[in-house]
Amino acid sequence: GKHRIVIPCLGRFKEEYEKVSKLYMNNKVRTTRYTLLNFLPRNLFEQFHRVANLYFLFLVVLNWVPVVEAFQKEITMLPLIGVLTIIAVKDGLEDYSRYKMDKQINNLVTKVYSR
Repeated sequence: GKHRIVIPCLGRFKEEYEKVSKLYMNNKVRTTRYTLLNFLPRNLFEQFHRVANLYFLFLVVLNWVPVVEAFQKEITMLPLIGVLTIIAVKDGLEDYSRYKMDKQINNLVTKVYSR
């Protein structure tokens, strides 16, 4: 009783494939965490879940209070900005390599065998 129809997306079946494929979910692999639009907010959100980054942020905020100010405000921000930038660049490069690998996997030619 059960059967399925497989329509190749090449050659003379391309138009039919494009009509039918809109009805179903695709099966593309996506392992990336970020998009261009959500990279900065999502990366900052993930980085501020680390206790060390919260500690440096606390020092920056505390240094803006005139009574407690120990250093120049800009000097207190340098370690936090440096750490956030380095981690963001590392995360961006890792995510880009995942994107390239996903693209490579999704463009592999597959063979479908039928009895």
